[in-house]
Amino acid sequence: METNNTQFDPVKYKTTTREQWQEAANAWYRWSNTLHQWLGPSTDRMLELADISKGNHVLDIAAGAGEQSIATAKKVGISGYVLATDISPNILEYAKKMVSENGLNNVETRVMDGENLELDDASFDAVISRVGLIYFPNQQKALKEILRVLKPGGKVAVIVYSTPEKNKFFSIPVSIIRNRAKLPPPLLGQPGPFSLGSEGVIEKAFSDAGFINVRSELVDSPLHLSSAAECVQFEKESFGALHQMLSSLSDTEKESVWLEIENELKSFESDNRFIGPCEMIVAMGEKKMNY
Repeated sequence: METNNTQFDPVKYKTTTREQWQEAANAWYRWSNTLHQWLGPSTDRMLELADISKGNHVLDIAAGAGEQSIATAKKVGISGYVLATDISPNILEYAKKMVSENGLNNVETRVMDGENLELDDASFDAVISRVGLIYFPNQQKALKEILRVLKPGGKVAVIVYSTPEKNKFFSIPVSIIRNRAKLPPPLLGQPGPFSLGSEGVIEKAFSDAGFINVRSELVDSPLHLSSAAECVQFEKESFGALHQMLSSLSDTEKESVWLEIENELKSFESDNRFIGPCEMIVAMGEKKMNY
């Protein structure tokens, strides 16, 4: 996807993104049970669409704290192998910790930029990425790198957010922050949470990169928490993109913004619980056998 580099600096964006995940690493690990409940169904579908099976070698890009890497490792078994990569060394330390806690010996972690995979051609049976591709400055470059490292006939499957209207637990905070920080709307092709969510966009991205048999599915993924306040805590601690958007505001202004977000999110509270609307897209593509 093309980016207007006169207004958007992909190098600076990537550096800032890495710093955010360095800081949010511990929180992403601490909230792993919430992540499992929230993203479990879409993760299961991602692994199914990627045809993950015993003995497979699987690459996990933007693996984070590795919750989905562990699910994959259990599917491929002791004869399989999972390489969990991320741009943040800190978050991969928590992935290692989770691997150890699960007693697994078939997962390796490696710091790596998903747009520049330091891996051999045709070396993986499948590639997965959970809520990672949306934040890549050059999504086409990342997809072409995935295509390169896949074996012929291998599959990629990813999870991304659909549209803002279907993800109000996240789009409401984004909208409030954008308004309060006086940020312009994102440029066409600029990375961000909803950059691949509009109808047909991710399918076109996969096809443009050279994948065949491209398909996608919508997965209802409500976020269940105890209250709007807990949702704000979760997003405040774990969602680095929001902090990047808030960076121009003073601490006092930031606290005011979080209070406004909490008040707006209270509309999703009822019966002493919070259900945040969320819809994910699970998309897959395949590498030609004769590529």
